[in-house]
Amino acid sequence: MGTISSLQMPLPPDTAWASLTTLGRRLRAKRFTAVELAEFFLDRVERHGKRLNAIVTVSDDLALRQAAEADRELAAGRDRGPLHGIPYGAKDLLATAGVPTSWGAAPLKDQMFDEDATVVHRLREAGAVLVAKLAMVEIAGGLGYDQANASFTGPGLNPWDITAWSGGSSSGSGSAVGAGVVPFAIGSETWGSIMTPAGYCGITGLRPTYGRVSRHGAMALSWSLDKLGPMTRTAADAGLVLATIAGPDPADPSASTRGYEYPAQDPLVPPFRLATLKGATDGVQPAVRENFEASLDEFRPHATITEIDLPELPFGTVASTIIDCELASAFEGLVTSGDIWEMSAPEDRIGAHAALFIPAKDYINALRIRRKIQLAMDALLAPLDAIVVPSLSTVASPLDGDFASYHARWGGGVSIGGAENAAGIPAISVPNGFGERGLPTGLKFVGRAFEENRLLAIAEKYQELTDWHQKRPKGWE
Repeated sequence: MGTISSLQMPLPPDTAWASLTTLGRRLRAKRFTAVELAEFFLDRVERHGKRLNAIVTVSDDLALRQAAEADRELAAGRDRGPLHGIPYGAKDLLATAGVPTSWGAAPLKDQMFDEDATVVHRLREAGAVLVAKLAMVEIAGGLGYDQANASFTGPGLNPWDITAWSGGSSSGSGSAVGAGVVPFAIGSETWGSIMTPAGYCGITGLRPTYGRVSRHGAMALSWSLDKLGPMTRTAADAGLVLATIAGPDPADPSASTRGYEYPAQDPLVPPFRLATLKGATDGVQPAVRENFEASLDEFRPHATITEIDLPELPFGTVASTIIDCELASAFEGLVTSGDIWEMSAPEDRIGAHAALFIPAKDYINALRIRRKIQLAMDALLAPLDAIVVPSLSTVASPLDGDFASYHARWGGGVSIGGAENAAGIPAISVPNGFGERGLPTGLKFVGRAFEENRLLAIAEKYQELTDWHQKRPKGWE
């Protein structure tokens, strides 16, 4: 729809940065219609989202139809809930009927599915309005990319500095929410793909427990590790979105039968029981360490904070072995057909070949050890509300180089990423300041399985005490 950008928008510019609750309240107060809200964000998708390489497909006709339906229903007194009439973007590994789903990969850019993914269906049933499919690293990063240009849409650009990366594999989701292009997005994580763009782009990212959200209709990188979750401006927004998309699904046998409600019926209140990891700030950038320590100081009046060690288990080896083996099964045809040579990143054209030759015993042993990891992490977290660590050891890396060289300057601290993803436990990243080159840093809370509401309560308290989540990058008005 080429005329969107020329319309005179009736909405104030701060609409782009408003919380989901604020947008819903203004919509019901008739400050604007759902169609006007959709047009506002479609305009931002065209003007800003594409500049950030964050957009694969603009679903303008669909969005305007869904918005018009929301207006009719709200006028008739049918209110589907807090997301009714609210625009959003979906990572392009979620199937959308009638709209291409590329998985970030050039040979699949015209791929179409006949039905929506369960998450997309649930958002539609809640009245949310899909304005765009969002860019991602090709095949969700499973092919082994080591630099930012790993998608046919180009490298994800960071809204705080477009010479920096937005993070992967949910690159478009991080950029789009960070620049106020969409009010919220759906991302996915197998190992770091929500936490990284959330931390780099200065937004809130919630990775739910494995099985909390159905993956039916989502690209499978690793069946036993993939998770879908919300990327938002605030922790409260993340809770609202999770409550909409969570729940059992007959189409996904791995989806948990546990119900989920937000806000929690029995809310967690301070003092929180937090723990840091020994060595978590060793080898991180100085500003990352300073911002982390300042964040702990904010919490001290509201929490007990202890220091703990991670159990001595091969977290990273287990997680990477499982991912490689399941990737090899899922994408064997991509390799054997030769389509793999059309990938954007040179290293992605060869990354899957070695995985095809991993012995079955290695995969089986990794699964056996994963059970030990799950038990060990559950025991570690049982007396706690959360483990708190820096979201990442550095700010976003520059576009013009490989990741390994940039991170090698610092070494990195003790990482919990392999442990938390191998165990399938939830985490949330929230912005907590700025570091090198004026780029955001993040604070991460990791919790026990199915205790997302504990993490949300802690993150909400932090956002009540600070205003980092209200900061806006310049140039995206």
